[in-house]
Amino acid sequence: MWTIPKPRYRTSSCGEPEITVNIGGVRVVLFRDVLNRYPESRLAELVNCSSAQNPELFSSLCDDFDPGRREFYFDRDPDAFKCIIDVYYFDEIHIKHGICPICFIKEMEFWKIDQSALDECCKSYLSEKEGELKEIASKVKVILEDMEVDQSATGTQRCQRFLWRLMEKPGSSFPARVVAIASFLSVLVSAVVMCVGTIPELQVTDAEGELVEHPTLEAIEMGCMLWFTAEYLLRLASSPNKLHFALSFMNIVDFMAIMPFYVVLSLTYLGTSSMMELGNVQQAVQALRIMRIARVFKLARHSSGLQTLTYALKKSLKELGLLLMYMGVGIFVFSALGYTMEQSHPETLFRSIPQSFWWAIITMTTVGYGDIYPKTTLGKCNAAVSFLCGVIAIALPIHPIINNFVVFYNKQQVLETAAKHEVELMELKSAGDERRKNSDKDDTYRE
Repeated sequence: MWTIPKPRYRTSSCGEPEITVNIGGVRVVLFRDVLNRYPESRLAELVNCSSAQNPELFSSLCDDFDPGRREFYFDRDPDAFKCIIDVYYFDEIHIKHGICPICFIKEMEFWKIDQSALDECCKSYLSEKEGELKEIASKVKVILEDMEVDQSATGTQRCQRFLWRLMEKPGSSFPARVVAIASFLSVLVSAVVMCVGTIPELQVTDAEGELVEHPTLEAIEMGCMLWFTAEYLLRLASSPNKLHFALSFMNIVDFMAIMPFYVVLSLTYLGTSSMMELGNVQQAVQALRIMRIARVFKLARHSSGLQTLTYALKKSLKELGLLLMYMGVGIFVFSALGYTMEQSHPETLFRSIPQSFWWAIITMTTVGYGDIYPKTTLGKCNAAVSFLCGVIAIALPIHPIINNFVVFYNKQQVLETAAKHEVELMELKSAGDERRKNSDKDDTYRE
């Protein structure tokens, strides 16, 4: 049993000065003057009913009442109550570590304490947990939608849903995992072919005497592109919201990875010879071939690690902005100093400040190609300082970026595990209800 101290500057003017409540087995003595600071709370209503000797209202305010000991019983969490009782003394509530914030809000609603009494730090913590619960609910909803079978759906709708799961939900079935693995391998093979095709020893000479890709590599490339095209069209055809699908960033990347192949194909095989002799058309073909590197970004659709890295970079835009600002200021300052200090040397390589920008960039980023370097003593000292400042400027935002990556990755793992456990609990509960119904039917049949 513990007693909440009574303020010395206040006295009770009527009725009993204190009440005893039992919260989950913990007895607490509370004073009227303290509780009446929040007259609309449950404890204030309880103490006023006690003073008015109105036992009829006790049952609506507490779980049980002992008239002999005049003790009110509540089947609630005592740890949460110890936090809530602080509002009567400090006008604010802090959620202690280890208490579920969502359950704590339910406790506040039971004791009729408004959420505005929560401290700002606890409000932000609560909003974060509410966001996590919404995300878990959305993941559970997606899992349940993948598991359920709509009996009222038409054959076309069932086929569309089957294709959508097959192409977009690798965890929904074994064939879907096979399709995801095949897509992943196709991206890797296409990237390898693109790189290997640039090796002169593996190229062949065409009728005009120019080096082109080997026919075998072209055949592999065409096979990969046919797979990418079929995959994109099937995903588009089975998408529930085709406009949202077409405007999605990753799907735009997929389209940009496919489109250059067919443009080059049409210009190469369907275009006239006079058209292909134009230098602009040939440059366009080369530029479109370079755009094939966009296929590498398709790996992000199949890699949760790359998606997590993208999110971490988005969350670290402030730190990246500070890095760019520090580097920009340093590049401007050290390039101007380098240009000024090297002007006295007859063989200076610093012809202008804009040209010195390149030297400052490769020095501060610790690359140092050696094409531009200082020759005077002051210039070398300036280079040493710029190098140290560059190392410090690059190292400063690394920790926040890594921390954002680790936090988001761990959070995603926890949310996915929680969603799967929630689905398993729902399945167990459904199975238990089904067994209970069958048992009741058997009992009724026997009777």
